[in-house]
Amino acid sequence: MAREILPVADRKQVRAYARRLTLKYPRALATALALHGLAAVAGLVVPWQLGRLVEDIQHGTPVNVAVVAAAIGVFLLLQGVLTRYAVLASAKLGEKVLAELREEFVDRVLGLPLSTVERAGSGDLITRTSRDVDALSRTVRHAVPETLIAVVTFTITIGALLLVSPLIMLPMLVAGPMIAISTRWYLRRARDGYLRENAAYADMTEGLAETVEGARAVEALGLRERRRLRTDRDIARSYAAERYTLRLRTTWYPAVELGYVIPVVAALLVGGLFYTNSWVELDQVTTATLYAQQLIDPLDRFLMWIDELQVGAASMARLLGVANVPDDRSATTARPAGELLEATDVRYAYREGRDVLHGVSLTVRPGERLAMVGPSGAGKSTLGRLLAGIHGPRTGSVTVGGAPLVELPLDALRGHVALVTQEHHVFKGTLRDNLLIARPDAPDPAVLKALEAVDALDWVQGLPSGLDTEVGSGGLAVPPAQAQQLALARLVLADPHTLVLDEATSLIDPRAARHLERSLAAVLEGRTVIAIAHRLYTAHDADRVAVVEDGRISELGAHEDLVAEGGSYAALWRSWHGTPTATPS
Repeated sequence: MAREILPVADRKQVRAYARRLTLKYPRALATALALHGLAAVAGLVVPWQLGRLVEDIQHGTPVNVAVVAAAIGVFLLLQGVLTRYAVLASAKLGEKVLAELREEFVDRVLGLPLSTVERAGSGDLITRTSRDVDALSRTVRHAVPETLIAVVTFTITIGALLLVSPLIMLPMLVAGPMIAISTRWYLRRARDGYLRENAAYADMTEGLAETVEGARAVEALGLRERRRLRTDRDIARSYAAERYTLRLRTTWYPAVELGYVIPVVAALLVGGLFYTNSWVELDQVTTATLYAQQLIDPLDRFLMWIDELQVGAASMARLLGVANVPDDRSATTARPAGELLEATDVRYAYREGRDVLHGVSLTVRPGERLAMVGPSGAGKSTLGRLLAGIHGPRTGSVTVGGAPLVELPLDALRGHVALVTQEHHVFKGTLRDNLLIARPDAPDPAVLKALEAVDALDWVQGLPSGLDTEVGSGGLAVPPAQAQQLALARLVLADPHTLVLDEATSLIDPRAARHLERSLAAVLEGRTVIAIAHRLYTAHDADRVAVVEDGRISELGAHEDLVAEGGSYAALWRSWHGTPTATPS
C-alpha cells in the first residue's frame, strides 16, 4: 500500500467545506443559476414549436413556415446568448472559489509544523501543491459549471416533460434505476480509488526526487539497482491504482450509455402506442420525444463530469487534510524573561525507541558565540534544530528566558531564535522581494547594509538592475554560494536575538567564508550565535566550543583550553591543520 504521510479529510469535511465556500457568494450563485435556468427554458421552446407544427400539418391548419422558422431562430439565438452569460457567470464564481481555496491552502501549508515538514518528505507535499491543485483547478473551472448547467437543464426538461404528457414520461423512467444503480456502484468506489492513485503518485514523485537529488550518492555507493527497483515498485503501484479507476470507468460508462437510449426509444414506441389508442396527441408524442432527446445532453454532461468531480473531491480531501495535521506547539501566554538559551537533559528520536540525543544539557549565554563541532551523524544538526525550536525534545526541555520554545507562537519564537541551514531557496521575483521576506518594511538602506554584512553588496550592485533584478524561475540564476549570502542577509534583516547557523557558509569559498563570518560577527555584535561547522576556524573564533559525539556533548570549553586538554577536539584540530597526533605515553 502507498505510504500516507499527511492526513486526508473525510467526506463530511469535504462536503461542509465545499458548501461553505459555494454559499459564501450567494448573489453570484443565484445569478448563475437564474441564467442557466432561462437558457434551459429558451431551449425548450423549439421542441414545443416543432410539436405544434407537426400537429398543425396533420390537421391541415395553415402554417406560416417563415414565421415558425424565424421564431425558432430567435429562441435559439436567445438560448445561445443566455448560455454565454450563464457560463461567464459560472466561470467568475468558479475563479473566486478557486482563488480563495488556493489562498487558504497556502496558509495551511505555511502553517504546517516545521517538524512535520521535515519528517514528511518532499513527494507527498509536492504532489498536493502541484498535481492535486491542478486537478482541483480543472474541477472548479470546468466540472462544477458543467455539472451546474446539466442539473438545471435536466430538472427543467423533466418538468417540461411532465407538463407535456405524464403518461408518455412514465415508461421513460425505466432508465432511472439502471443509471442510479450503476452510478451509486461507481461513487462508492471512486473516491478511495482516486485517493490511492494520488498517494501512489506521491510515493513515485518522492522516490524519483530523492534519486535525482542524491544522484551522486547513488552513483558513489552503487545504489543504482536498488533505486531502480524502488522506482519500478512505485510505478507498479501507481499503474495498479490507475488501472483500478480505469476499470471503474469502463464498467460504469457502458451502463450509463445504455440508459441514454431507453428514454428516446420509450418515448417513440410507447408514445406511438398511446397515440394509436387516442390516449395522447401527435404533438405530445413529438414534443416528448424531442425532450427525451434533449435529456441526453445534460445527462451525458453530468455523468461525464461526475468522474472529474470525484477526482476533484479526492484532491480537495488531500488539500484539506493538511489542516488536520496536529500542531506540535502548545502556545501559551508565557513570555521569555531574557535571552538565556538552555537545554536540560534533552533526548530526541526520529524513530520511536532510537534516540539520537542522549541527555544533552547546554546553557548558551546571551551574546555568546558557541561553535558545535563533531563527526557527521553525531547529532549536531538535530541539537541545533532543538535549540532553534524546530523540534520539541522527547524528554527534557529547551527554554529561552525560562519559557519553553515549543510553547512560544512561531512569530514570537522567530523574534528570539532563527535557523539558517545550507539549504536555501531563491524565490521568483526581484532580489529586493527575496530580501524583504524577512522584514517587509525594511528600507533600501537597511537592505544594502544587510547585503554588505554578508559580502554580497558588490555583486548585487554589479547587476544591471541592482535590487530590481528578477531572479528565480525565468529570471537570473543565482549560484548556490550567492543564494547562501542572500539567506544570511535575510537573517540580518530579521534581526533575531539568537542565530543558529547550520553549515550556513558551507557553499562559499573557505577564505571568503571566513571573511564573511567576521563581517557578520561585527554586524551581529551582542547577538547570540550558535554555529554548527566543519571548518574549524569557526570554532577558533568562538567564545566556546561544544564537541558533539554519539548524541552527547563530550567536551565544552574555549578553543585554547580544549586544545590544551588533548582530547577529541585537540585531535580534530591537529588533523584539520595536518599536524600528526602525538602518541600517548
